Order: sequence, then C-alpha cells, then structure tokens
Amino acid sequence: MISKELTFDELGITPEDIYEQMGYGKAVPDDMTVGETMSMLDQIRPMLRPRFCVFITDGSLDIDSKILSAMGRDFSIGRIISRQLRGSQRYAFFVATAGMEFEQLQHDLMADGDMVKVFITDAIGSVIAEKAADRMEEALQELLDKAGWHHTNRFSPGYCGWHVSEQQQLFRLFPEEEPCGVRLSPSSLMTPIKSVSGVIGLGENVRKLEYSCGLCDYRQCYKRKIKPSK
Repeated sequence: MISKELTFDELGITPEDIYEQMGYGKAVPDDMTVGETMSMLDQIRPMLRPRFCVFITDGSLDIDSKILSAMGRDFSIGRIISRQLRGSQRYAFFVATAGMEFEQLQHDLMADGDMVKVFITDAIGSVIAEKAADRMEEALQELLDKAGWHHTNRFSPGYCGWHVSEQQQLFRLFPEEEPCGVRLSPSSLMTPIKSVSGVIGLGENVRKLEYSCGLCDYRQCYKRKIKPSK
C-alpha cells in the first residue's frame, strides 16, 4: 500500500480552483471574497496535513450483474461505473483526505459563527480532498508506467449509481480500521468530512476519460460543471 502525507504546496491549489468550487465558474468574486479567501489560505497552509493511501489488488467485474468482486467482497457498482471499469486487469482502492487538522479548523470557525469564513473554508476543503486524490493518481501512475499500464477515472460510493452504503465494505478492504486516519460512521459518513474514497481500474487497455455528466443524472456531483437547466 502507498501512503503519503502531503504539504499544501504539493497539492497545487490555485485561487481559480476555489472560486469554481464556490460556484463562480470562471468568474472572479468580489474583492472582499478574494481577500477572505487569500487570508484563509494563509491560515490553512502551515497547519494542513492532507494525505492519501492506495493499494492494488486482483478483482473481477461481471458486466451483466454490474458486480465488482475484490478480496472476497462484492460491490454493486451500477451500469455507469461498470462500463468505465470494463477491461481492467487489476483494481486500486483508495482514501484521500484533507485531514483532522482541517476538520478541527472547520469546527472552530463554525463555533465562532463566521459564516463567510465557514463557506469559504468548506470550498477550500473540498478542493484539498480532490487535489489529494489527484496526487494519489499521479503516484499510482508512476507504478503503472513500469508495466506500461494505464488507469481509469476514480469512482466513489454515492456517485454514478454506486450506493454510498457500500463505503462500509470498501473500508473493510484496508488493513487498518481507519485508513489515512479517516473514520466511517454507521451511516457511511466519513470523518474528516473532506475525504474521498473509491476505486480505480488498472490495465493495458483502459484509459482515463473526461467526466461525462451526460451519462449521469446526479445533480449534486462534484464533477458536474454545467448547471442543470430549469
């Protein structure tokens, strides 16, 4: 298993990433919001401890039943993910997180009641978790390069028809109860909240594609960039 703690600078976050997460798209927010965002980034930078962990295992995918089997567990991943993982020869399961340090900061800001900072920090946290997962994919690809393999997009329980409750089975695949320090509640909520987990397909003939929102009707997906029509 590969585990790594990252620095803020290694994440490669840009202000534009955060503004897009806030809902501004490609536009720049007002001066006050920009100033608050920069101030929060300065506060977060020295205390942040994002991390990821990922391991590779054998598995099998039944396209007809849409079941992915790995390490004695079956995952009902649905039609969309089954199609994207088709052709995979092995599978990588991962967890990436902004870390408990960031989680505590969010709690402190909520207790202070500064909702502007809460809103901005929530957006920053989402970006941190996704960037940590991006760095995980890069580390994974370095291993795959040696074999001439590629990887698919990453897919998480709760998206694209994969029920969030299967997060329970996914976490049981890891050798430790709290991979990367992430704890799972009985209702499948991760703590720290700003965490992502899931699976990636690996092989000679798979590839990573642009996320195609036209295949999925989940409007709250973090990958959805186009606002739904009214």
